[in-house]
Amino acid sequence: MPIEIPSGLTPELVPLSWLIGEWEGRGRLGAGEAGDEHFVQHVVFAHNGFPYLQYTADSWLSDENGNRLRPLSTETGFWQLDRPLQDADGGPGLTPADIVPAYKSADEVETLRNNQDGFDITVTILHPGSIAELYYGQIKGPQIQLSTDAVLRGAHARDYKAATRIFGLVNGDLFWRWDVAAGESPLAPHASAILHRTSSPSAAQPPTE
Repeated sequence: MPIEIPSGLTPELVPLSWLIGEWEGRGRLGAGEAGDEHFVQHVVFAHNGFPYLQYTADSWLSDENGNRLRPLSTETGFWQLDRPLQDADGGPGLTPADIVPAYKSADEVETLRNNQDGFDITVTILHPGSIAELYYGQIKGPQIQLSTDAVLRGAHARDYKAATRIFGLVNGDLFWRWDVAAGESPLAPHASAILHRTSSPSAAQPPTE
C-alpha cells in the first residue's frame, strides 16, 4: 500500500516516514507460548519539524480478548538517522539549530545510504525505573533492526544488560519483537505485538500550547 508522507516533513525523516502516526494492537509477553500473558499497546510516532521522531508507547496487561486489566508499562524516546552532526544542527541543550536544516533535500539525504542500501539509525528509549537504552541499527524500506550499544541503569534499577528490537510493516500493520538479556540470561524473547494504524501520519504531531 502507498505510504503517506506528511507535508512539511524535514527531508531526513522521509526514510522513517512510514512509522509516523498512531498505532494500537495486541501482543504477548515472552515467546507468546501457552501461559504467556497478553497485553494491549498504544504507540505514537510524531514529528514536530526537527530531524527526529518523538516516540511513546503505553501498554496494559489484558485478557486474551484484548480487554485491558491494568497498566503494564510506558516508554518514550527519539528516533533519527545516525549521521555526523553539522554546524546547522542544534544542541546541546537549548543551543538553537539553523533555520535551514542540515539536509535540505531528498537527494542530499540519499547520500547517507549505507552499503546495504539502507540508512543507519539511532534510537534512544527511556523507561521508568532509571533505565535508558541507546540503540544503533538500520532502516531498510519497511524493516528496522536495532541492537543496544549501551544500557544506562540507576543505582536501584533492575538488572538489564542488552536488547534487540525488530520492526516491520506488513500489509499496513506494524509488527515488532523485543529480545532482552537480563541477569545471567542471554538474549531471549521478551515481547512481540501486531499494531494497526489508528490515525493518519498528518495527525501525529505533538500537542502545542
